[in-house]
Amino acid sequence: MLTTGTAGRRPLPGSTVAASLCGAMESLTRALALELAPIRVNAVSPGVVRTDVWRELPQDEQSGLFESSAASLPVGRVGEPADIAEAYLYLMRGGYSTGSVVVVDGGGVLV
Repeated sequence: MLTTGTAGRRPLPGSTVAASLCGAMESLTRALALELAPIRVNAVSPGVVRTDVWRELPQDEQSGLFESSAASLPVGRVGEPADIAEAYLYLMRGGYSTGSVVVVDGGGVLV
């Protein structure tokens, strides 16, 4: 199971390195699924999630990021760790998925 990010699908200005890495992870997922078959290889691509990854930001900037992200998303909120965990569990339990990238971003790649 791999983890990537939505920057590969919807890059933002200044995210060239992150976007290229995320795109490469998606390609790697598909290639490994073929190379390692019958071992299944999948990836999860989370959007903005309320986790410690943002801990370096001052609290007011974190709050601003989460509020502005939530306002821009079709689901109206940022992700929680449990939302992302569900995607991993789905891919681990389902034996008929390989080479798949599950995007869990509240619709962020749509807007």
